[in-house]
Amino acid sequence: MNIAILVLAAGTSSRMQSMKQLEKINGTTLLNISLEKAIQLQKQDVYCVLGANATQIEKSIINKEVTCIYNENYSQGLSTSIVTGLDYFIKKTLNYEGVFILLADQPAIDIDYLKSMVQLHQKKPKKIIASKYGNSYGVPALFPKIYFNDLLEIQKDKGAKEFMENNRTKIVTSDLKTDFTDIDTVEDLNMFKKRNLNHDE
Repeated sequence: MNIAILVLAAGTSSRMQSMKQLEKINGTTLLNISLEKAIQLQKQDVYCVLGANATQIEKSIINKEVTCIYNENYSQGLSTSIVTGLDYFIKKTLNYEGVFILLADQPAIDIDYLKSMVQLHQKKPKKIIASKYGNSYGVPALFPKIYFNDLLEIQKDKGAKEFMENNRTKIVTSDLKTDFTDIDTVEDLNMFKKRNLNHDE
């Protein structure tokens, strides 16, 4: 399977008012929780896009097989991290057949759900494998190579969502259910910990 996994962790975490990527659940940072799931999917070709506080956050990454990519335009929105990752692949002449995009702040997503998305990609390699949020689509999402040029054109925070909205007929989704909870604020983090019996004190 020739895909890259791209974990997006470049944001300023302005709503958290701390480095969200380094906040811990059960003793593990949010970012390392996501990266560990990526490594479970495949041990190679795992990338992490960093931006705000990149140096400190990179030092916190446990698995040294993860390749960090720096997004200097991180303040302009999430889509710039996708573009930065794809640009990196082009400059390094890395010829992937797909890119699987994950976020660093969704700790409850089940590994089985992510595996089911990869399996769907193997069965339908020309389809976008996306996650369904009510009537819309979002990440985690796996994009085949044929959409890379389109993704390079997306802009700001809603670029990827708008792209998926404009390509609804080309999307398939997993039948498995999972928890898409985003950790954006201190309240989100505390509520999430309360739902998990083995949370940090």
